[in-house]
Amino acid sequence: MSIDSLRRSARATVSGFPPGFWWLWLSTLVNRTGAFVLTFLSLYLTQELGHSAWFAGLVVALHGLGGVAGSPLGGMLTDRWGRRPTMVTMHLAAAVCAAALAFVTSAWAIATVVLLMGVAMQAVRPAINATIADTVPAHDVRRAYALNYWALNLGFAIASIGGGAAAFLGYRTLFLVEAFATTLCAVIVFLRLPETRPEARVDKQGAPVAEEKVSVLTVLRDAPFRRLVLLNLLVCLVFTAPWIGLPLTMAGQGLPPSSYGMVIAVNGIVIVGFQLLVNKLTDKRSPVLLLTLSSLLFALGTGATALAGSPVAFAATVIVWTVGEMIHVPTNAAATARLAPTHARGRYQGVMGMSWAVAGFVAPITAGAIVGGPGPDVLWTATAAIGVAAAAGYYTRLRKALADEDTPTQQDGGTPEGVKVVEAVEVLEAVKVVEVLKSVEGVEGVEERNAKAGAGTSEQASVSA
Repeated sequence: MSIDSLRRSARATVSGFPPGFWWLWLSTLVNRTGAFVLTFLSLYLTQELGHSAWFAGLVVALHGLGGVAGSPLGGMLTDRWGRRPTMVTMHLAAAVCAAALAFVTSAWAIATVVLLMGVAMQAVRPAINATIADTVPAHDVRRAYALNYWALNLGFAIASIGGGAAAFLGYRTLFLVEAFATTLCAVIVFLRLPETRPEARVDKQGAPVAEEKVSVLTVLRDAPFRRLVLLNLLVCLVFTAPWIGLPLTMAGQGLPPSSYGMVIAVNGIVIVGFQLLVNKLTDKRSPVLLLTLSSLLFALGTGATALAGSPVAFAATVIVWTVGEMIHVPTNAAATARLAPTHARGRYQGVMGMSWAVAGFVAPITAGAIVGGPGPDVLWTATAAIGVAAAAGYYTRLRKALADEDTPTQQDGGTPEGVKVVEAVEVLEAVKVVEVLKSVEGVEGVEERNAKAGAGTSEQASVSA
């Protein structure tokens, strides 16, 4: 493949999006470039403040617990209040929490601030995902989510490199840098990103049409979407397990912490370097097949960890499940946007976000307990089994719900199938009426009626046109 063809491919991958999407993309990059709190929180608590490793783990888990509450809250605000005000408010709230961590020292204060920060950081995500679904054409939604996810990981990679400054700047300074970056993100959204929440529908007289009220329970009663959420929860459990189980497994084999640092860095390097290529290769593919494939890659990558015995082998397993991550995240987000009603996109994205938050809270605790109890082999065997079960669920339970993605709609210029059926029934009924009239009154009378009816139909068609 020549350089020109690679350049054209890259241009095609990033072309065709409205300006609002790129301002949102930039805000994501800026936000993640300053993401230092979660990266260094456990080290800050144990090394600088002298807290126990148990307390540090509890505080990190509280961040995930806050996300469980923040995701549906953000979804509700996104639909009721609007996308932009939700993003601005929650970004500013997260910035305040990050700045507060640079000054509070008591255990209860730190735990409270981290819990609230988890709420704010997770509450902004439904608004981001709903904005993408609002602004990007349906056939490009998955590509848009992939690009936004790439920005997220690119920013995180930059933050990881900049994290070396902790040695001479100190953790508190990095927390203030995150507060500044998050505030700058809020400013970008406020100044450059328009509100994209769809306006309320109106009837022929211009009066607003009352939309069905949607709550979390209403969303969960949507059977296809409920299956998508539960299957995503299984995948998230598999995806989150290596972040706790992998360093413990490598340490149990006598490998130094520096080896884990190099191995887990492969995840970010692969995403930053190959996300656009993977997106190009998987674009326009069946979402069910992509979700099935990504689940199998998670199963294979994590399951093979039980067989690894060197840093190179562990890095190879990370590459496998990282490819699954690059496929799964944008495909799952696009499937969520597709199943969500227009007026409830925020709530649907919020419920989906809960599955990520629940996994972020449950998986670290469970993985640590399994490694410390039955052993790491049990953990990796379990993740492989869960991944295979998720793949089977996607393929058997969601094929119908996600199979007709390319069916033309009125918005795309096509004719809905239901309209075609109604028109066919009307034609058949008209033919039957004509046959009856022929048998009773004769052909001439019928032709006269047909001529009059045809003229009336032409007039009505002209008015409609």
